[in-house]
Amino acid sequence: MRPMRSMFSQQHRGVPQLNVASMPDLIFTVLFFFMIVTHMRSDEVKVRLQVPQGREVQKLANKQALVNIYIGRAGMKQQSQTDRWAVQLNGDLVQPADIPARIEDIRGGLSQENQQRLTVSLRVDKQAPMGLVSEVKKHLQQAYALKINYSATEIKN
Repeated sequence: MRPMRSMFSQQHRGVPQLNVASMPDLIFTVLFFFMIVTHMRSDEVKVRLQVPQGREVQKLANKQALVNIYIGRAGMKQQSQTDRWAVQLNGDLVQPADIPARIEDIRGGLSQENQQRLTVSLRVDKQAPMGLVSEVKKHLQQAYALKINYSATEIKN
């Protein structure tokens, strides 16, 4: 006679295989999420600038209605201190007198809500002449772009 197995006897089972059939779906879902959420820099900086440092630095909340203006030395190569200064609005080098027309073109492409929120971010080299910065601000005033943000890097303690 064979011995009877008890109800509580242990049966030796193998480790179940992991089902990875849904893994590609998960990977593509995460990839699409990051592609949608990530904000890519749309303009290449064509001027050399060394941004000043500050202690109370805040990040901008709404970047959809943001216009970047860079003021720095023309060209990206390290040259002498006698380099000429240049103004870059978003991706193009411009003259300060061209700023009002360019701002109006940008404003025309925004929604009504973002037109009210239009903010200009000035990234200015710490050695830039204040006369040039004042001239840019005067032309921004002519375009009724009155919300101006000055960019700086945060001082690490």
